[in-house]
Amino acid sequence: MFSKASKTTQPTNKNSGNTTAEKKGGLSVINADLRVTGDLISESDVQVDGSVNGDIRTRTLTIGQSGEVRGEIVAEKIRICGTVIGQVRAKDVSLSDTARMIGDILHESLSIEPGAHIEGHCRRIEGVEEGGLTVIQAGQVVAANVKKENK
Repeated sequence: MFSKASKTTQPTNKNSGNTTAEKKGGLSVINADLRVTGDLISESDVQVDGSVNGDIRTRTLTIGQSGEVRGEIVAEKIRICGTVIGQVRAKDVSLSDTARMIGDILHESLSIEPGAHIEGHCRRIEGVEEGGLTVIQAGQVVAANVKKENK
């Protein structure tokens, strides 16, 4: 019944179009009826359609129209269609026309669709590294090797 002798194999298709996200663990989804309290850390992609009260660290984050995040977000790429209350730090940040952003945005690339609501500062950063980041404001370096303080 529980022996290892029985091996069932499923056919695999090498040309199935696997994406990088699928290779790293796929897409994690917080559905609209789910509320999470606590920090989320993922090496793959995350989509939030529900509510997260905590910090998020991931590679790619999508916040759907019904999604809400209260906390700091650090990612390579962020697409905001819902609500974010807290600081966002990413290489590529995109706000849709339904986005509601309350907090600062630290970015390398920022795109904002007409209709998006922003309350906070937008600052360009040179890069996020182990040593910290460099903040550029009005074309001048404001701070270098900035690290988040541990609580």
